[in-house]
Amino acid sequence: MLVPMPVSEVMRTPVKTISPDAPVIEAAKRLRDENIGSLVVEDDGDCVGIITESDIVAVTAAEGDTRALSVSDVMAETLVTTSPDADIETAVDLLRTNNIKKLPVVEDGSLVGIVTTTDLSDYIPHLSRTRATADSQSQQKRFTRPDTLYENEDWTFESFGTADGIDVGDHVRFSKTITQADVEAFAEASGDTNRLHLDAAFAEGTRFGRRIVHGTLVSGIISAALARLPGLTIYLSQELSYQGPVDIGEKVTAHCEVVERIKDNRFRLATAVDDADGNCIIEGDAVVISDPIPETA
Repeated sequence: MLVPMPVSEVMRTPVKTISPDAPVIEAAKRLRDENIGSLVVEDDGDCVGIITESDIVAVTAAEGDTRALSVSDVMAETLVTTSPDADIETAVDLLRTNNIKKLPVVEDGSLVGIVTTTDLSDYIPHLSRTRATADSQSQQKRFTRPDTLYENEDWTFESFGTADGIDVGDHVRFSKTITQADVEAFAEASGDTNRLHLDAAFAEGTRFGRRIVHGTLVSGIISAALARLPGLTIYLSQELSYQGPVDIGEKVTAHCEVVERIKDNRFRLATAVDDADGNCIIEGDAVVISDPIPETA
């Protein structure tokens, strides 16, 4: 079952706070003793700033009597916040755009939680993953020979690399429509007969209001894309973050890009699946072995 995750399900609470008039040394001791990375600064119930470990380090390295400073002298006064109802992708964008690692969560003017890059990385594995640029991708050769037993006229794919095996920067796209027959066949093959995917009347009463495709069936499109990279691709691991549901009868597209050679023929790939509107519904990364295609008679 796929549903965008709100910040309220990820944030930490209660939030550790401190007064702007408190001495910096008090903030430093609390960060150490309570094993936390930041303190939100509150003044008469209002969030007015945040003080972090890096702020304390900067003060300690400065000249002068730093012990005489108060929290208000050191804290970051430009406070970026989010709401508990915001989805975690929005929180990620705020953290990236503002180059910060801590994001207080405010509801109706009150501090209700805090979310950090560490918290979000548990749910969005691709946070630290980088992709090749469009310019470098455009310079690659399109590879059209599939190493698959057969193709279906309703499937489409493009693979960029060489026929000699995969390397960093190689990428592939694979698209197909997930039909009702696909959903029913997957339920039978996997044993996942959750009524959300098979019973329209039941599904109407869920948060989705209709039947949706199994999440694992959607992520299986990533495996289909990997099969169309040159060579014999074998999974070692796959991390996924589910962003939203897929409707039965919807066309989806998997994207896979080789982002790192780990060792010899082992590679890390950035993986994603987009819905028919181009919205990312699954994202994560995979580790694979790429073996040569065995010779056949």
